[in-house]
Amino acid sequence: MRHHLIGLARAAGILAVALAAWLAFLQATGNFHAVIPGEYYRSAQVDRASLSEWTREHRIRSVVNLRGANPGDAWYDEEVAASAELGLAHYDFRMSAADHIPPAEAKALLDLLRAAPKPVLVHCRGGADRTGLASSLYMWAVAGWGEEEAEWQLSLLYGHIGMPGLSRAWPMNESWESLEPWLGIEGS
Repeated sequence: MRHHLIGLARAAGILAVALAAWLAFLQATGNFHAVIPGEYYRSAQVDRASLSEWTREHRIRSVVNLRGANPGDAWYDEEVAASAELGLAHYDFRMSAADHIPPAEAKALLDLLRAAPKPVLVHCRGGADRTGLASSLYMWAVAGWGEEEAEWQLSLLYGHIGMPGLSRAWPMNESWESLEPWLGIEGS
């Protein structure tokens, strides 16, 4: 029995190290991903160099910041200036990963995402939680992808840890589930 417990402890340790390495990799790379190549991209908070590179490589035309307008904060002022220098449309939409998003806000976000010139880059601070929910909504409601594919946007693949009691971002998962009937997802 003791031998099995030691084996389980080692396996848990290996998994914890692998998870930490994955999350560190996502942050080091800006958590940048093509959700729909040529149309919709997602990332963590952008800096001038990354935004310039991604605009050049993927022809980004607009940026949607899910952290909301924060004039006077260095990250925000740099992002707005870089967007202007690159000729990108820049939009602010305030969300919190710790709060549910009601249907009226989800509709406003979807309207913004539909209207933003494509390709669009959507980001929040870490690119995992708010960006995950926005990407799920876009994939289902705008791009017409299936429920399972849309839900993958809120996953560990992008650094989202949605576990009740363990994650402050659990409301993003709850928001998706509560929005499913509003979105017309059958069986919700």
